[in-house]
Amino acid sequence: MSYEPGYPVRFADRFEAGRLLADRVARLNLRAPVVLGLPRGGIPIAREIAARFGVPAEAFVARKIGVPGFPEYGIAAIAEGLDEIILSPQAAQLGFEAAQLASMARAEHQELERRVAAYRGGRALPDMEGREVVIADDGLATGVTARAALRSLRQHSPSRLIFAAPTCAPDSVVNLSATGLADDVVYVIAPEDFEAVGQWYVDFEQLDDADVIRLLRTGDPQD
Repeated sequence: MSYEPGYPVRFADRFEAGRLLADRVARLNLRAPVVLGLPRGGIPIAREIAARFGVPAEAFVARKIGVPGFPEYGIAAIAEGLDEIILSPQAAQLGFEAAQLASMARAEHQELERRVAAYRGGRALPDMEGREVVIADDGLATGVTARAALRSLRQHSPSRLIFAAPTCAPDSVVNLSATGLADDVVYVIAPEDFEAVGQWYVDFEQLDDADVIRLLRTGDPQD
């Protein structure tokens, strides 16, 4: 695990956060890694990391399944190329049964497939076998979406799999590292008073599909 002690700062926006995170990722001495971003918020982060290494960024789609009425609180997640639903410990504690979660996941699968088509079109994922792979997001809260993405990416047999996010809940860093799904977990801050990803950004404006497509197509992350 790559550990950087947390300290109370707020990032100006995802681009600044991505540049600071790229400095941390660079310490791993990767060589021409595959850089993937979790749409939508992880795409600006991935673009900054990719720019640091002089490689393209690509989208990898995973979807959080949130509590009804509280969609930001993830209790499960799915990812492209993964047949199973990844559950958080809170799913059982909140009384969600397997059939209910499967029904919720079906609706998210439709959105997942739509996003894959919108962001990559006919492009296949980069070849990851035997390569170093970085999967980036704009933050790590419960960690269930990251776990789904990492489990799916492990099926591609990368030589090294890194999860990177500028701000993370400390417990989620520990829990994600303990799963062994990621070889490294890299971040800039892991504040003890972490409550939500957005609280650590001055500008946390939500991105739309057009933003994601533009960022993936342009050579300059802020073009």
